[in-house]
Formats: sequence, C-alpha cells, structure tokens
Amino acid sequence: MEKPIYVIGHRNPDTDSICSAIGYAHLKQAMGENAIPARAGKINGETKYVLDYFSVTAPILINDLYPRVRDVMMETTVTLRPDNTLRDLGQLMKQHSVKSLPVIDEAKALVGIVTVGDLAKRYYDELEMQDLRETGVDFSGILGVLDGKLIAGENLSRKITGKVRIAGARIHTLEKVFQPGDIVLVGDRHKAQLASINCKIACLVLTGKAVPEEAVIEAARSQGTIIIQAPYDTYTCARLINQSIPVRMVMQSQVVTFKPSELISDCKAIIVKTNHRNYPVVENGRLIGLINRDQLIVPEKEKIILVDHNERTQAVEGIEEARIMEIIDHHRLGGLQTGEPIFIRHEPVGCTATIVANMHWHRNIKIPKPIAGLLLSAIISDTVLFKSPTCTPEDKDVAKKLAAIAGLDVEHYGMAVLKAGSNITNMSAAEIVHTDLKEFQTGEYSLAISQISVMDAHELLTKQADIEDYLAAMRAKEKYDMALLMITDIMKEATYVLYTGQPVKLLEAAFGDNGKDGVLYLPGVMSRKKQVVPPLVEAARDL
Repeated sequence: MEKPIYVIGHRNPDTDSICSAIGYAHLKQAMGENAIPARAGKINGETKYVLDYFSVTAPILINDLYPRVRDVMMETTVTLRPDNTLRDLGQLMKQHSVKSLPVIDEAKALVGIVTVGDLAKRYYDELEMQDLRETGVDFSGILGVLDGKLIAGENLSRKITGKVRIAGARIHTLEKVFQPGDIVLVGDRHKAQLASINCKIACLVLTGKAVPEEAVIEAARSQGTIIIQAPYDTYTCARLINQSIPVRMVMQSQVVTFKPSELISDCKAIIVKTNHRNYPVVENGRLIGLINRDQLIVPEKEKIILVDHNERTQAVEGIEEARIMEIIDHHRLGGLQTGEPIFIRHEPVGCTATIVANMHWHRNIKIPKPIAGLLLSAIISDTVLFKSPTCTPEDKDVAKKLAAIAGLDVEHYGMAVLKAGSNITNMSAAEIVHTDLKEFQTGEYSLAISQISVMDAHELLTKQADIEDYLAAMRAKEKYDMALLMITDIMKEATYVLYTGQPVKLLEAAFGDNGKDGVLYLPGVMSRKKQVVPPLVEAARDL
C-alpha cells in the first residue's frame, strides 16, 4: 500500500498550524491524494476550543519521523506451529518462496524460527534412518507425511517407541533384527509382511501401493499392528518419515526479535552482527510481522507536506529522514533543503490558513462548513482578531468569506477564540512557555522565542519568577543563547518580554532597551514574526 502524505505544522503547534494542516489535507484529499493531517505536539487550549466547537478530531500526533521497524515491517501470513512436521515446513517454503518461517503457539506467541539452513543442516546430518523415539512423533504424523491410507489399526495418536527399519533382508534375518514397537517399510512381499507383524512391530508401511492379503490384515489386527499403504517407493517413504519430525526439534528457540517502535538505526548493528535474512517483530510477546534484512538498506521515506513553517529548528524531529513534498507558509525562509524540486506556496500574509482557503477557491474545491470554521479560527488567532501588524487586507477578505460559509459573526466568535487561548489559570510555567515556542538562529545566536496571548497580562506577570526559572532551565538543557517569552496583552495591544541568557545587548540593539527587573515592555508590539524576530536578526548582524 502506498504511503500516505502527512500534512504537518511546526512543533508546539498553534491554531494556525493545526487548522491549516487539517484544511490543506482536505484540499489534497479532494484532489485524490491520500493526505492525512498531523501535528508535532500537544494541542493548546485555544485550538482545543476551536476543534471542539466544530466537532473536528485533532490530527494524529507524530513525535518524530525517524524510520522505525513498523515502517518496513511485512505482515506475517505464513507461520508454523511447533508440532507441524518438517514436510509441512518444506511445502510452505516452496509454496510461498520463503527461506524462513516463524513458529508460534496457539496464542500467536513467538516460540521460535526455522530456516532453510536448519533444514539443510539436518539433511547433511542424516547418516542413517532417524530415531524418532525422542521426537514425540505419533502415527498420525507418519500417516500424514506419507500421504498414506490406513488399512488396519487404531489409536494413531500414540507416540513412536521403536526405530524405523526396512525389510530388505531374508525372513530369518528380519526376525533377529526387528523389535516390538518398530516401524517397518516393506514392498509387495507377503512373507516379509507376515514375518514383520509376527515380530510385534507397531506399524507396517506398505510401499509402492502394495496391497496386503487378507491374512496379513488379520495378523495385524490380532497383534494390534497399524498398516499404512503408501503411494511412494521404499526409499521415498524412508525420506518422508524422516520429515515427520516436528518443527520444534529443529527450530531456533533463541530468536533475535524487534519491537515495532524500535528505530531502524538501532537495529542495523544487530542485523549486521547476526546476518539473518528475516527478523520477527513482536509486541507484548505476540508475533505481528517480519522485517527483511534487505529492506533496511533504503527504507521508504515518509512523505511530508509542511504548513506554517519552513525552518529545520521548528520542524518535527527527524524531518531530514523524510521526503518533503510541499511547503505552504507565510514566514521568512529558513533554509530547509530538499533532495528534489518541490511545490512551494509562500505568501506575505498574516496566516497560513489564508493561503489554504485561497488554494481551495483557485481549484474550485468547495470548503465545507467545519473546514471554513477552522480556517477562520486560524486567521483570527494569528492576526489577533486583525489587530496584529502582520494582518493584510487579504486576511480580512478571506476571513469574511469563511465566516459566511461557517455562519459565524467574526467579532463575537473571534473574542471567544482569543478568550479560550488566554486562559492560563491552571497552566504550569512549562505549559505557558511551550504553548507556542519557536526556535530561531539569528547570526551566531540560537534563540527560543515563545508567545502567549492573554486578555490581561497582569495574572501572568505574577508568575514571573517561576517562568524565568523554567526559561533558564530550558535554555541550559537545550543550549540556547537566550530564551524569551512574549506575553501579548490583546486589550492593550502591547507585549511584555521575559528573558534569560546572553547577550542582553542583543535586546538593547533590537529594541533600544533591556527592560526593568527582567521584563521588557514593548507597546504596540503583537507579532513575533514581524515585530520581534526581524529586529533581533538585524541586531545580531550588527553585533
């Protein structure tokens, strides 16, 4: 089955990142592509409100794109049970053109694996007729491998206690060699058949479709001897009886297995060391698939469409392992490299959802009411209800059209969305910082800039000490030069910046001030993209 295309936004997703992923996946699906919306982090309060309002399920969570065992795993359709015979094994290998088969019990738990090498080893070890006494083979197994017909006898489930012998010598010699419980192979020789039965053997195998006389059948019944008529010659019957041995006698019970969640990079060293062809994939003890050694060389990459970002530092972990198909964004170009030419839609508007909506209309694809509501919500969020300097006439025009489709009053609904996003009462410092965090490389400085919009910044500023402690800890752990939190007051149309790290002169160069008591106040500033990042980039260049 062809891999799906995941449409995914940036880490620590905001409403635009989530809603644009859903909206663009809808567009691609309408165009006949197998696109699935995804997300690279936890849903925040504002986005949850929006999804719940329109009864839309959150996109699937993708923590990283590093190839895992599940990505190259084959479904296991052919297996064996421990009591299956070697002949069963050989027939399955031939029928399905495989060189190894997993062995499972009744609960589908993996108990071993058997390979063509195990069969070959047993073949070369065969110097004489196999002693079946220690193998647990019963007479029903013998009947099965011989494709035989039962002529006399019963209780075929009893285990074999004697040896397998061929009646090739003279009669008086047979009587000296055969022991009670043996299995004897004999052709169309009436006297040899009777002599064998008189030795109290357990089973007489008539090779070459030999037909026993009534006296032989009566003798077998009186002695309790089983008679099996086989369609093959004596040599072939001997070989087949050796194949009645159960798989558990030759299988490898110590098996190298992998879990579906394991990284392929972690598996390669083990595979190089062990050099098996196939490896079972096990979850909770149960076999769920196989991976082939050759498939791990160049695993098929995940197909990804990036929305609302284009920088490596903001993308889901492992993006370098994926195949980027498209980028739909409204931010600065951030230097992501691709291995082939791709489609890019990049416009200087206030929201990615504006681009996504226009792409629907340009392609004459109808936008359903829930999708229109989501795209409108994204525009409201990203432009802070059109108050942000990033907002363009295009955003306002698209929002008006989407509101008409969704049947919403923009001002009334917009305030409800912003209010849902500004509820920070029960949020920890970590949750506040990671609500909408993006990483930026400005010159030689690595910055983490978070933003949260609230109706009143006072409540959040009372948590300044806890937030600064968390910013400092995060900066040290992630090796940022500076970590900043923008607290944007929607009503005042201003932003407070809490920060930690060095160089503080970067803030002075960008904004003419480094604040007071660790808080930088920026009146009229509401956009990270347009009013904070560009001055920092210029300041970094100057420094």
